[in-house]
Amino acid sequence: MRFYQVDAFTDTVFKGNPAAVCVSDSWLSDDIMLKLAIENNLSETAFAVGRDGRYGLRWFTPGGEIDLCGHATLATAFTIMNHVEPGIAHVDFDTASGHLGVDREGDEYILDFPLIRTSEYTPEDDIRDAIGCEPVCCAIGYRDPIALLPTDRDVIDLHPDITKLMNLKDGLGLFVTAPGSGEYDFVSRAFWPKINVPEDPVCGSMHCSLADFWSKRLNKTKMLAYEASPRGGVVGIEIVGDRVRLSGKAVLFATFEVDDGILMR
Repeated sequence: MRFYQVDAFTDTVFKGNPAAVCVSDSWLSDDIMLKLAIENNLSETAFAVGRDGRYGLRWFTPGGEIDLCGHATLATAFTIMNHVEPGIAHVDFDTASGHLGVDREGDEYILDFPLIRTSEYTPEDDIRDAIGCEPVCCAIGYRDPIALLPTDRDVIDLHPDITKLMNLKDGLGLFVTAPGSGEYDFVSRAFWPKINVPEDPVCGSMHCSLADFWSKRLNKTKMLAYEASPRGGVVGIEIVGDRVRLSGKAVLFATFEVDDGILMR
């Protein structure tokens, strides 16, 4: 069995968000998929089963299976379009979050994802204590809270208390964001210690919420975002009705083989 390791939302290795991708003819057991995710020790390992441009897709962190992941979807589409079915320009995925499509346009990949509506949110003091500063305001999507900070430098220099993040009352993750400067409309960072991912380098699913959050503030449906993690990555955003098109590049880092016999033990 061959795995591909792809850096997503970047065109430069060692930047963006790395994901491991396995495309196979049939599903491995849930136990083996989780063990492989733990062994890979990346924020996501994606497993796809299918052919002819239509695949089932599942995502595993080292802490378990999740219901939506942007960068691993991009990495899987990149792998299929360049290495499994080279030459195709569209892939359909059936996932826990419904149908997701990916189109290739030049060297960019356009993800058709659900837009996550956000609303004002008044947290307890736990968010302030975890990030060490007072947010300008907070919002929440269907599950995960968002903390707005005054400047992009506040986001870049943030050193949250990971233990306190794990004990937040609401959500699996915490998204921290601020207005951008220069070419970017906003910057952000994503923290997921509850699923054994202290910081996700470039989180596509977070941008499904931030697209709505910032569209309301900027009165824009097209935006360019920068995730200000140590690796960094760029995400294009276009809201179309109740969907959001997330665009980015990807680059292959490595391929490696896994002995099928090991997986059957």
